[in-house]
Amino acid sequence: MCTAVLSIEPGLPVLLAGIRDELTDRAWRRPWRHWPAYPGLIGGLDLQAGGTWLAVAPRERRVSCVLNGRGAMAPPLARRSRGDLPLRSAAGEPLLRSRLTGFDPFHLLTAEPGRAVMQSWDGELVSERELGPGLHIVVNSGLASDPSGDARPADAPPADDAPPADARPQADLRESGRSAEPRTQAPNGRDHELARIAHFLPRFRTAKRPAPQPGEPVPQAWGAWLPLVDGDGIDQRDPRALLVRRDLGDGRTWGTTSVSLVALSPGAVRYDFSGTPGDPAAWFAVPGVEAASVG
Repeated sequence: MCTAVLSIEPGLPVLLAGIRDELTDRAWRRPWRHWPAYPGLIGGLDLQAGGTWLAVAPRERRVSCVLNGRGAMAPPLARRSRGDLPLRSAAGEPLLRSRLTGFDPFHLLTAEPGRAVMQSWDGELVSERELGPGLHIVVNSGLASDPSGDARPADAPPADDAPPADARPQADLRESGRSAEPRTQAPNGRDHELARIAHFLPRFRTAKRPAPQPGEPVPQAWGAWLPLVDGDGIDQRDPRALLVRRDLGDGRTWGTTSVSLVALSPGAVRYDFSGTPGDPAAWFAVPGVEAASVG
């Protein structure tokens, strides 16, 4: 994923919006119980690497999502898919420093009712930060919001509009000897990130906070958040865009391929999904989540 929006307020459901940007021809399946090793988890399946970008554990009232980070890439022959991380975290498994050397940089966001933690790996160091009450946005360069209202990611590098090295054509990756998934991050420079944050951080902060209830239609459940995660009327080529589309050349396109909305409270879990970002009619409640959260 490239953007996550998280809202934490005492006594209210934790709300998470996850926007996934990826090569548009990378195959995936809609959220379901795809992993025999994790039968209690529900999420979208990345058919190339077998993992996910966001996983929900309904009974445990937990959600975890992963964003590409920035830093030193893993050794090619030892590289592992970051899509394994949300599965482990949603299942309650700890993130062990000794097992991270095979992963490219990432930010792993895990939330439960009343609590959220962001764990970041830059290829050398791992950090952990508990996110307090408020509205938080996480992007590829890190946390883009804090209680002081700072709209710059705390660990942001200097502005750079050049596409990252890991948006290279797949042929180049094969020549490097990689056997796992291609290294891909959004081909957005820092100016794009800052423009997105500058527009959407105040928009989410001033929007009426949703109070999703089980069984409600998606528009009723998510209220003022739904037009925002559907793009807020901004063209996909605009630097401010939350839903993006970029022509990489050679017939390859990078864009937003799905959006997820999750609400967690001690008594209920709600998980809504759109595989056609920007289309208000494409949203649906992920089946099996509410029933699995009972008990």
